[in-house]
Amino acid sequence: MIGIDTARVTPQLSLVLFDLDDTLFAHREAVDLGITAHRASLDSAAFDPDDASEIRRWHELEEQHYHRYLSGEIDFLGQRRARARDFVAAYGIDVDDAGAQRWYEEYYRDYERAWALHPDTLPCLDELRRTIPGVRFGLITNGERDYQTEKVEALGLTPHIEHLVTSGEFGITKPDARIFHHACALFDVAPVRAAYIGDRLHTDAIGAADAGLTGVWLDRRGSATETELAEAAASGVIVLHSLSELLTSLTAR
Repeated sequence: MIGIDTARVTPQLSLVLFDLDDTLFAHREAVDLGITAHRASLDSAAFDPDDASEIRRWHELEEQHYHRYLSGEIDFLGQRRARARDFVAAYGIDVDDAGAQRWYEEYYRDYERAWALHPDTLPCLDELRRTIPGVRFGLITNGERDYQTEKVEALGLTPHIEHLVTSGEFGITKPDARIFHHACALFDVAPVRAAYIGDRLHTDAIGAADAGLTGVWLDRRGSATETELAEAAASGVIVLHSLSELLTSLTAR
């Protein structure tokens, strides 16, 4: 994409906002490696040896209990303990809160060791910066600020990101328009001059589009259904499979 005519880039665009997990940061891959390593450290006789099925189950528990946290049903540490407790319960193991917390912290160390950016992250940021004069970058994530800041710093994103907006600190989660408008206000940029890129169609892309930003759905696995593609089109959402496509898509828009 080097050599794109800068005159073709929409002149009004001055702010590009991103989701973090599974957009810039390879969260799913780190989870896969983390839970596999953690299970390998446990009593092998107690756990199902089928890594693939247990990885799927761990992801399902993450979705279930993280959404309970986002809805306010449980707190951040509570969703971690619930995931650990439900995972081991399938093997007839009962743990109290302290035991569940220890289990999760041991898993987390393996997860943390696997942290990495997606390979297309830094090249995308560099090319946007070269091609769109004065472009600025920020993050909007559904999570706790300390937890997400730890990842941003460890992954080397701090020099690239001007503002990190988290639902835990702001008190409102995506896809509510207010969190997108809050992020734009921090930059003193109107939503119409901003784009938002995330891996979830409704939470990220359609939420951003409904808030007046250019919504971009990053469907890295190409798993979109015809219904989802129709929803994206109806909301004016751009659909990508890689961040390497982002500049061209914003140029075309």
